[in-house]
Amino acid sequence: MGFLSVSNVHHTYFSSEAATDALQDIHFSVEKGEFVSILGASGCGKSTLLSIIAGLLTPTMGTVTIDGQPVIDNEQLSIGYMLQQDYLFPWKTIEENVTLGLTILQKKDEQSREIAIQLLQDVGLPHVEKKFPRELSGGMRQRVALARTLAVDPKILLLDEPFSALDYKSKLTLEDLVSKMLKDYSKTAVLVTHDIGEAIAMSDRIFLLSAKPGKLYKTFEVPQELIELPPFETRSHASYSTLFQLIWKELESLEHENTL
Repeated sequence: MGFLSVSNVHHTYFSSEAATDALQDIHFSVEKGEFVSILGASGCGKSTLLSIIAGLLTPTMGTVTIDGQPVIDNEQLSIGYMLQQDYLFPWKTIEENVTLGLTILQKKDEQSREIAIQLLQDVGLPHVEKKFPRELSGGMRQRVALARTLAVDPKILLLDEPFSALDYKSKLTLEDLVSKMLKDYSKTAVLVTHDIGEAIAMSDRIFLLSAKPGKLYKTFEVPQELIELPPFETRSHASYSTLFQLIWKELESLEHENTL
């Protein structure tokens, strides 16, 4: 059993008119410190699966455990979640935003302020703790969101297309930063994305989902020579293009099957 274990997960959405299968027989594990991506076309259930891993949604069938603990109704399990939007509170300072989780957990003290200052420095934002979100760019705000996520020392980070709202330069910069921070802090992470290049650049493994219902169609191992490079540098490596083309063809094949 891995650090994250997803076993026989099936999920159905029910309405007054129909039952729609969103996920079917999803089964995989992730080792401690590993970075994996969940890739697939829109509507394949990526975000539903991430919500189930986070314990925000109870699957119709199956189980999810993190470090041997069930995720459902487990208040002791610390899970970090980063979304497309940073969701910083505009009336709070950057320091207050970063320490928000610690405040909720009633762990805020002088040490938590030191943690916030150090994390802001680690994400390349020294001396902004007294500023407000409106004074920062979109990329800087996502850096704050990353610092806030890491402040509570989560067991795992779940990333739901956190760079998709940024311009391309900011996106590449944040990919490098997040990758470095997670390695420095020895964190396990699951990224949901529709961007093949992003998945290759950041991951150790990539899970490709088929749609209607979402199933684990194929797993791709990212070559070690890419894993050892920062995300930005992977894009100019020969192995990157080879894997990109392979995944692209599999996605095209899936889309073709869905139109038949």
